[in-house]
Amino acid sequence: MRAMSGKGRRIATWVLLAVASVLTLLCLLLFIGGMRNDIAIGSHIGYANAEVVSTSFGRTVVRFNTPDGAVHSPPDGILYPKGLVPGQIVRVEYDQRNPELARVAGRSITSAWFPLTLIIVVAWGVVIGVLHWLRTRS
Repeated sequence: MRAMSGKGRRIATWVLLAVASVLTLLCLLLFIGGMRNDIAIGSHIGYANAEVVSTSFGRTVVRFNTPDGAVHSPPDGILYPKGLVPGQIVRVEYDQRNPELARVAGRSITSAWFPLTLIIVVAWGVVIGVLHWLRTRS
């Protein structure tokens, strides 16, 4: 196998660093966005029992009534839906100013810190390992 040129190693280094940096940024933005949603819900919190209408990889749809009699079904789904199944009744917390922003009661973005941190650590571990391997090959 032919050795990689100096220019090829530099390009590979920058590409790997860029990919790991973008992954890190996306994870941080996801965490910050979750915190923002949790703060919005927590500052004007309302509670309701919701029926799980459907679940898919991208979103879990629920339907619930607010005290004013309105029926809400957040179009983007509910936050922190892990383990929910269609037909299930679940307690939700929602932002009374914007009932379309709802989460499963008792759950928050803090439950996602471990997987997000793991993604960052694995990404940088792979990048550092590949960069070390590229460096020792030359």
